[in-house]
Amino acid sequence: MKKRKHETLFLGIFQSILHTLLFRRRKRPIHRFLTLVSALFGAILFFILFFSPPINNSHQHHLINPISFINGTGFQMNLQQEHVFRVPMGGGSLSGDVWISKQSKFYHGCSDSSNNFPTAEVNTHLNRYLMIATSGGLNQQRTGIVDAVVAAHILNAILVVPKLDQKSYWKDSSNFSEIFDVDWFISRISKDVKIIRDLPRIGDKIITPYTTRVPRKCNAKCYQTRILPILKKKHAVQLTKFDYRLSNRLTTDMQKLRCRVNYHALKFTDPITEMGRKLVERIRMKSKHFVALHLRFEPDMLAFSGCYYGGGDKERKELGKIRKRWKTLHARNPDKERRNGKCPLTPEEIGLMLRALGFGNDVHIYVASGEIYGGEETLAPLKALFPNFYSKDTIASKEELAPFSSFSSRMAALDFMVCDESDVFVSNNNGNMARMLAGRRRYFDHKPTIRPNAKKLNNLLLRRNNMTWEEFASQIRTSQIGFMGEPMEVKPGRGEFHENPTACICADSEMDTGAATISARRDMGEVTDGQVGEEEQEWSDTEYTENELEIQ
Repeated sequence: MKKRKHETLFLGIFQSILHTLLFRRRKRPIHRFLTLVSALFGAILFFILFFSPPINNSHQHHLINPISFINGTGFQMNLQQEHVFRVPMGGGSLSGDVWISKQSKFYHGCSDSSNNFPTAEVNTHLNRYLMIATSGGLNQQRTGIVDAVVAAHILNAILVVPKLDQKSYWKDSSNFSEIFDVDWFISRISKDVKIIRDLPRIGDKIITPYTTRVPRKCNAKCYQTRILPILKKKHAVQLTKFDYRLSNRLTTDMQKLRCRVNYHALKFTDPITEMGRKLVERIRMKSKHFVALHLRFEPDMLAFSGCYYGGGDKERKELGKIRKRWKTLHARNPDKERRNGKCPLTPEEIGLMLRALGFGNDVHIYVASGEIYGGEETLAPLKALFPNFYSKDTIASKEELAPFSSFSSRMAALDFMVCDESDVFVSNNNGNMARMLAGRRRYFDHKPTIRPNAKKLNNLLLRRNNMTWEEFASQIRTSQIGFMGEPMEVKPGRGEFHENPTACICADSEMDTGAATISARRDMGEVTDGQVGEEEQEWSDTEYTENELEIQ
């Protein structure tokens, strides 16, 4: 309406000028002509300046949305918008609650076996040996190691210390004893499964294992049907590509055995543990609390996701080249993937989510990540929101990291330790490290673990410049209900067991379990069947699982 009034006023003035010039006869024709030309030129110039659209900066990379300070009190983004989107520097009224899980005091980890669970001494047949070859990166291999112990118990077999994957994408030559304390592993689980370092000899001959593979999510009956007959005949079996080869649906005692292995028997070697503790101590010296963020915005992650981040032909060519590593990866619609919540958030989007959840610019953040796609330019908005920003490289010297830096699994182990010790852990996908840490943090005191509800956040983030910060923050908090790591968020039995080990989480005896359950679900929401499942976001496991992720 305002614009229409301006247009009417301008046209009226313009008509008046023309009328005066054309009908005044006292001037000579040449003067009238020059005056008319000047008036027309001025009118055209005025028209261009008045009605031309604002300069469009849409050519800028989608990863970067410039942020500037406003009067020293906050940020302002896209000032040309009718709704000014101002990001506060502080966390707001929620700041006092961001470091604690409201219901955690009512729950604790519990993994002791029942009296009916057979011990290794009773269960083990001395002429059966199970070997496994793990697959993928550190945390994918960790799932294989945990499940191998359970598989050995199902098969009444002796387990040989697992072989780590040394041939996949990372080409890490580390063996089991260079990542995990092998003596601790053998002794800690000895009551449940007998474990030996190597296959024994029969006379002068080493037993040659029969090599095979089991399908994914193989349950106890599956192992007894497929593998036990071979084991009885050959006495030694090696299972290859051993990751996620055991069902989520096992007896309670078997699930608790999983927890004893994962949370008590698998301990990193002393050099890794000591360096990890140093990193945590150095962050604690700077701040009482800190957030650990598994950013997962590396080129391989983005290439595998099939998502697009606005980088034009350069991005398409770079990520397309990486994508060719996978033989059976089908083309994906980037817009559809993002709508379905299958695209990692950008560092800036993660930062905005955290600010909306109550984390101010004084919060200290440790970022666990490899090479970030776009480098410092991509990280700049996150660092502007959270200037107290750390990584392994900024809090440890090259000399300190030298024993680990050439080995991806050892570097991943350091990140794992810092993330596990953080007050709040934030994942940017649902990959192996995120799942492992989520389950571990649930088991040990239910420390807050935030996973972005990317499906709901996507539309909200795209519309953020059309609303005030208060509206945006309120909708972020609503969208994140059920994704904050609170007890009872996920229904028992739903999701990957390593992420949600409900069989190993017990309620305190002195509390009203029903009341606490209702309270937890009311406060934080319960993840619905559509939000989590065994098959959910397998795209994110860029640790190169069999078939869909096999590298050429």
